[in-house]
Amino acid sequence: MNFNEKLINLRKSKGLSQEELGAELHVSRQTISKWESCQSYPDFQRLVLLSDYFGLTLDELVKDIDVEEVRNKNINNEKLSSIYDEMNSAKKFISAFFVFGAMVLIFFVIIVLYGVFFAK
Repeated sequence: MNFNEKLINLRKSKGLSQEELGAELHVSRQTISKWESCQSYPDFQRLVLLSDYFGLTLDELVKDIDVEEVRNKNINNEKLSSIYDEMNSAKKFISAFFVFGAMVLIFFVIIVLYGVFFAK
């Protein structure tokens, strides 16, 4: 049985919703949903909390987890985070560039208008 299947069975055996389990572990319902759908895995601290909560050893809880798959997902998540960070930096740079450009344009428009209306 995979980790996600174990987590679903353990949660349901205690009669808990994803929201209730999330509250116990101080994570969102969406986080529990991602764990149960294999979109992500809990970090070590959360694994310890899960094992304590359900009264299992870590080995019992995580047995049959494909460690290589977890590593690959973590690497992919880190790459995605890095890409999003770079995109946000680029957006800030582009916004600053446009603001600066607009200020320069306004400055030149003022100079031209001054020359047209006030130059003799």
